[in-house]
Amino acid sequence: MKHFFIVLTILVFSSNGQAQSTEDSVKAVVTNLFTAMIKADTALLKTCFADSMVLQTIVRGKSGGAEVKNETAATFIKSISSLKPGAADERIKFGTVLTDGPLALVWTPYEFYYNGQFSHCGVNSFHLVRFSTGWKIQFLIDTRRRTECGD
Repeated sequence: MKHFFIVLTILVFSSNGQAQSTEDSVKAVVTNLFTAMIKADTALLKTCFADSMVLQTIVRGKSGGAEVKNETAATFIKSISSLKPGAADERIKFGTVLTDGPLALVWTPYEFYYNGQFSHCGVNSFHLVRFSTGWKIQFLIDTRRRTECGD
């Protein structure tokens, strides 16, 4: 009987130690997005997005000021499907990860390489929602620039 309690105690504490934290589960979705991009895996990519996902990019407009470009998730997924595996390599660093119940905010500075060549850098700002099926990216906006990319 003593061995039963020892084994039970070990199982309880080891399973708690392996449980994925909320932050880890949010990061996993973001990581899956970039894994899907580099593998050109549209099936995995689709699992990352909420049905009503909004995708935007802040670019420099013709007048030099900020301009916001919109893209649908379907268009983005189609563009990834046309790439060879390894072509789209976005290398991120996790910055801030904040959560409040079913809402998460993730900030990731990045450098983007296309076919092995540096293309641009910037920051991604993700808003994720925890649905009954898990965390999904609801909103993604990023910046893009070619200079001042270091730490």
